[in-house]
Amino acid sequence: IIFSNGHVWKQQRHIGVGSLRKLGMGKKSIEHQIQEGSRLLVEVFARTKGQPFDPFIPLTNAVTNVICALTFGHQFALEDENFLKLIEAINYMVKFSASFFHLLYELFPGLMKKLPGSHKKTLYYSEFVISFAKQQMEKHKNYHALHEPQDFIDYYLFQIEKSKHDSNTTYNEENLAQCVHDLFLAGTETTSVTMMWILLILANHPNIQEKVCKEIEDVFGSSDSISYQERKKLPYTNAVIHEIQRLKYILLFGVPRQSIKDVKMEGFHIPKGTIIVPDLRSVLLDPEEWETPEKFNPNHFLDKDGNFKAQEAFLPFGKGSRVCLGEQLARIEIFIMLTSLLKTFSFQLPEGEKELNDKPIVAMSMHPHPFKLCAVPHQTSS
Repeated sequence: IIFSNGHVWKQQRHIGVGSLRKLGMGKKSIEHQIQEGSRLLVEVFARTKGQPFDPFIPLTNAVTNVICALTFGHQFALEDENFLKLIEAINYMVKFSASFFHLLYELFPGLMKKLPGSHKKTLYYSEFVISFAKQQMEKHKNYHALHEPQDFIDYYLFQIEKSKHDSNTTYNEENLAQCVHDLFLAGTETTSVTMMWILLILANHPNIQEKVCKEIEDVFGSSDSISYQERKKLPYTNAVIHEIQRLKYILLFGVPRQSIKDVKMEGFHIPKGTIIVPDLRSVLLDPEEWETPEKFNPNHFLDKDGNFKAQEAFLPFGKGSRVCLGEQLARIEIFIMLTSLLKTFSFQLPEGEKELNDKPIVAMSMHPHPFKLCAVPHQTSS
């Protein structure tokens, strides 16, 4: 889905978009799974008892389990050995993608395959994810649930069955395993790092965090859970989420594309076949589009009456026919996880800490520096 082109890409994209849309509906919808994962995340945060802790591991576990629910139809116990190795594999592959060794591997693949280095471990982890996906595929085939699909693997296996007499089909088990690999690689770290930035920024801006908590309390009170459809009732909360995604765009640059024909643009000739790297940050921080492009300002997404205002220059998920496949999933995850956490806690700086470092570690993905904060339960009136 990420790096293929032409007919292969069109078919994999089609099954990806279609299955995600269908999994968004019904009692066993992916939103229900996210709400359950958020409830467990609140429990994990509560165990810290207001003491300083690093939220990265529990957030990563929660987000990874959402992708497990989407692809495999179930979540894993946090202590499950295969689940922990899956997270380890994804984290290592993402870190490798931003390394000098990755650049060397892309430039000289034949040579690098003969030399030792971190690329060897990355290939091992990549094979582990593919192998893990194939194990799950075998289990799905044994359950015979293809005509009542419950998850991405079910939908894909059903498509393979429907297309078996089509000589042009690219629906097969190898591509299914690679699609699962892509879903984990693109859908875990991106969302967990975004959540890390949100908690960091809110801890640094307690006045804004307080306004978000008050809006959630005023609209929903002690309601057990908030659905994504209800985000329109929380314009300020929605604006804060969008503003942090704008200001702290989590990739150094967008996914490379390729020009499919000769193009003349701004006086430059771009030949067919040229690799193009989109600089989405130039749009998200464009002073002609944003009043205070370098500063955290939720008013960028609010009109004069305090209603949420969509912005054309808000492009963290890309644009066009290859816009991020998981955009809607990421939006639902971030909204439900954040509102679940802020209904229960306020996030405060550890004692003696004046401000968390809000400068990113510059790599392929723009992580915040490691930090700790305190999840302090709200005082409830009797």
